[in-house]
Amino acid sequence: MRSVIGKIVRYFFNGTLFIVPLLATVYVIIEAFRWLDSRLNLPYPGVGFAIILTAITLFGYFTTNFAFQTFSNWFDHLINRIPLVKLIYSAVKDLLAAFVGDKRKFNKPVLVTVNKENTIHRIGFITQADLSEIGLPEMVVVYFPQSYAFAGDHFVVSRENVKPLDISGAAAMKFIVSGGISGFRES
Repeated sequence: MRSVIGKIVRYFFNGTLFIVPLLATVYVIIEAFRWLDSRLNLPYPGVGFAIILTAITLFGYFTTNFAFQTFSNWFDHLINRIPLVKLIYSAVKDLLAAFVGDKRKFNKPVLVTVNKENTIHRIGFITQADLSEIGLPEMVVVYFPQSYAFAGDHFVVSRENVKPLDISGAAAMKFIVSGGISGFRES
């Protein structure tokens, strides 16, 4: 009798592990559609999302155009002259550029020896490989994302404590953010 109850409980939790993330994802997407559609007062669900996606794609197309590059550079220069706005705008722009675009930063996963005595290591990403302009040619900057959070720490570490990993940046980020649970699978 106990083994039957144990199997039922195990089946319940296995079902929960499948259904809860799926429902949470669907719920967040549906709520995002509803929120966006309510802001734009559109009668059909998802139309607002399609409009936003199209607008962003068009902006992406125009930003690759030389004429728009001049406007974009002028706008960046203008924004960077406003003290508080500059801080927010440049931080968000740099963060997004680290994940997408031509200047991706999280594509060099490394293993860093944090404590040689106890052989403790952390996985991170090299974000600055050359610090010679500030007098630290033997150092690099490594960003360590935190598990289950959109946060992280960065450290300046000696090159001798950094070992490149033979995995993609996406697989390393997924591994770190999941607390190591996901493994290094690409899926």
